[in-house]
Amino acid sequence: MDPKLLDILVCPLCKGPLVYKKAIQELVCKPDRIAFPVRDGIPVMLEEEARKLPPEEEV
Repeated sequence: MDPKLLDILVCPLCKGPLVYKKAIQELVCKPDRIAFPVRDGIPVMLEEEARKLPPEEEV
């Protein structure tokens, strides 16, 4: 994933910063506890495609 892209991407829900989890190919919003998938190097920033993080999952 392009580091320049990571610098400008924000959570579409809260406009907060995202953390890139390379091993699982997701962009995580810690305040909203939601993860957006990255498919073929392209972030899918749609709320309906996001995964809600369960309380026991560490962010």
